[in-house]
Amino acid sequence: MTARYYITLPDPEQARAAGPFAFRSHSAEGLAEELQDALRGDALFQRWLGAQDDPDATDGSLAAVDPQASVKGEQHDLHVDLIVVTAIPGAVFRHRMGLLAGSAWRLHDVSSA
Repeated sequence: MTARYYITLPDPEQARAAGPFAFRSHSAEGLAEELQDALRGDALFQRWLGAQDDPDATDGSLAAVDPQASVKGEQHDLHVDLIVVTAIPGAVFRHRMGLLAGSAWRLHDVSSA
């Protein structure tokens, strides 16, 4: 099932400081592109997996990708809004957002897409 997630990065600088896998971009469009790439491919997952003490013990479902995922980003004063459309399971989506933004993001709504 494809879902539409409405996300806010209240302080994008905090998101960029979230750790070794955090966002790097400074524009809303760049942040959206990074998230879209993280959902469409497995490069972010593979980097994270390589940093695990026991990669073989990780949950294989976290490797899910959605080649059709799309993300739109908009800058509003000091915060960034992201609208994400993806078929990736919610738990995997939250994991990817945690890698990219730590706890510096807010989920506002989820709907069917």
